[in-house]
Amino acid sequence: MPEYRFKTPLTEANMRQLRVGDSVLLDGVIFGVRDANLIRVFDKGVNPPVDWQGAALLHTAPNVRKTGPGKYEPLCVGTTTSMRMDRFTEGLLRDYGVRAILGKGGLSPRSAELMQQYGACYLSVTGGAAAMETLQIEEIEKAYWEDLMPECIWQIRFNGLGPLTVGIDTHGGNLQSEVQDEAKNKLSDILRSIGVPS
Repeated sequence: MPEYRFKTPLTEANMRQLRVGDSVLLDGVIFGVRDANLIRVFDKGVNPPVDWQGAALLHTAPNVRKTGPGKYEPLCVGTTTSMRMDRFTEGLLRDYGVRAILGKGGLSPRSAELMQQYGACYLSVTGGAAAMETLQIEEIEKAYWEDLMPECIWQIRFNGLGPLTVGIDTHGGNLQSEVQDEAKNKLSDILRSIGVPS
């Protein structure tokens, strides 16, 4: 599969190059987001304190050590399951110009349609790769909304985050759906082979 390396902020042209299964490395600032800060933005109507135009957002609530006022060093920055935050996808793409969402487990078919419409991708992070992710951090530059700790908005500078796998592309490809369909077909074959009607 092709391999790409991009620096944030990302463009629609960057994302429209990608196809499901491609490998991606990201350099530059990536924003860590999670339920609490997205609820504040979308359910409570508070504008984010940062510009997300062209941004890559990582679903995370990192384990950090405070080293001074507003300063943190990463201990373990892992990735959380994305589906819990699926309902925020449309607003992130339409209202804030987000170009990539990074997480585990994929997003809904509706989110896949939105990615195609707005020119964004879902980039899958390998589960259990928190140690590697953490080593790819150059600096936690800032934490916004520290009252939500650890679910504040994290501004993290990465050098070569990845490899990430394109899980949803701008052309209608959805790796999670493909894997699920393949698994269902294999299960049907197995059940037939042992005489169980599928």
